[in-house]
Amino acid sequence: MSTTPKDLIALVEKFARPRIMLIGDVMVDEYIYGDAERLSPEAPVPVVQERYREQRAGGAGNVAAGLAALGAQVLIVSVCGNDFQGKLLQDIFRRMPNGGGGERGRGGEGEREGCVNTDGLFAADDRPTTAKIRLVGLAQHRHPQQMLRLDQEVTTPITASQQQQLLAYIHAELPTCDALALEDYNKGLLTPTFCQEIIAIARSLRKPILVDPALISDYSKYNGVSIITPNRFEAEKAAGVKLDNLPPPSASPSDPIPLLAETLRKNHQLEACLLTLDRQGMYLLDADGGTWVPTRPRHVYDVTGAGDMVLSALTMAMASGASWLQAANIANIAGGLEVEKFGIVPITKDEIIAELYRMDVDALGKERSLPDLLKDLACARKAAPSKKMVFTNGVFDILHAGHVQYLDFARKQGDLLIVGVNSDASVRRLKGPTRPVNPLADRMAVLAALQSVDYVIAFEEDTPANLIAAVKPDVLVKGEDYAGKEVVGRETVEQSGGKVILAPLLKGRSTTGVIEKFQCKVTR
Repeated sequence: MSTTPKDLIALVEKFARPRIMLIGDVMVDEYIYGDAERLSPEAPVPVVQERYREQRAGGAGNVAAGLAALGAQVLIVSVCGNDFQGKLLQDIFRRMPNGGGGERGRGGEGEREGCVNTDGLFAADDRPTTAKIRLVGLAQHRHPQQMLRLDQEVTTPITASQQQQLLAYIHAELPTCDALALEDYNKGLLTPTFCQEIIAIARSLRKPILVDPALISDYSKYNGVSIITPNRFEAEKAAGVKLDNLPPPSASPSDPIPLLAETLRKNHQLEACLLTLDRQGMYLLDADGGTWVPTRPRHVYDVTGAGDMVLSALTMAMASGASWLQAANIANIAGGLEVEKFGIVPITKDEIIAELYRMDVDALGKERSLPDLLKDLACARKAAPSKKMVFTNGVFDILHAGHVQYLDFARKQGDLLIVGVNSDASVRRLKGPTRPVNPLADRMAVLAALQSVDYVIAFEEDTPANLIAAVKPDVLVKGEDYAGKEVVGRETVEQSGGKVILAPLLKGRSTTGVIEKFQCKVTR
């Protein structure tokens, strides 16, 4: 199956409402934010003046949040404490992202698109709810900086009776699910015996089983799952190897990464193995062979939760009919978007689509047909409703400093600049048989090379009226020489709440002037 940005966009757009069973260690992530602008006189430590607190579901809860944000109906299966934090966790799940819990069974009223069903989350009297409490400083209005983490947890294995209670729920509900995801933080839930019983049930039902493994040395409890998604360090520990000075990706059979993936896949009878390798992207090994999934350079702000988001996106894609390679590409994008955010913020379907459109622009350039341009703009508006679209147009025959200044000004009036360009036929009608000097393809290529320009589109008519009506820009830019004159498209833009802005022109610069100077020199 194809992994071009357009094909992946079509796949993500068709994400349905799969029912996903998620089994894993859950916890409360609490963030205490405060100003940290002085040191304590009692000890050389910062003093934090608390401002506010946030509580989120952590561990497998991150995966549940990611799945719900992508539109899945999630059945969370786990154990929490019979305590305040456990009740808080139940409430957080029920609010992901627009309500959950409720009736059992496919299509129950309580299981709307993007929700978490908590019927499989059992409270235990013999263990507290795992909690991670983070102290975050906000000194001098800079980016939040985590200063300290306090863990509250018990990691002893769950009891046999608790395991049987969970298995009864799994037996009842897994047949109605589209996929099974395991998120293992090695906190006592996913014991080897429990894991193998879960896997046996899922395999008998022919459900895909996706696992984000714990940082442990023995992966035998995952034997027989569909895919595992360890990061480099987890894979090294499980395989008993250390990859020092990791080389660039290659197709060589001696490359340590493919060998590592093959070792894990063979030793644990996996359908596929997906290694996540930070800035090197991912390496997928399945029945069709090995494939590197590259990542684009990013500003890494916080790696927390990236692996959880990878599992969420991978599971959602597989439950929606993707191939392993397609799912890996989508998961790679979701994980990359996650590291650009502070803390754990679920990535939405619209964000993934917007990123794929950016990749499509990078791959295909800035020149667009009208149908493709309208799809791109619809995606951009959906991902960021406040984004302002700017439109301008012209012949742009011989690009000069005046054009560059004009387009720079236009781009600054919003977030995205679309430039309409007269076709060769329309230029001849407007300016005579000797124009344009440069054909349409050349004029569009030069405009596309400018950093200020986001999209370039040609139009055949003498005016861009129809193009403006289709694009519906928020801002229409024309030169200040249109002051007091009719601006084509003004009524269309202003009726939609947009505005027309007249740009200053660089004196003494025009294409006609350039041509006249050239002709004058030739005749001398």
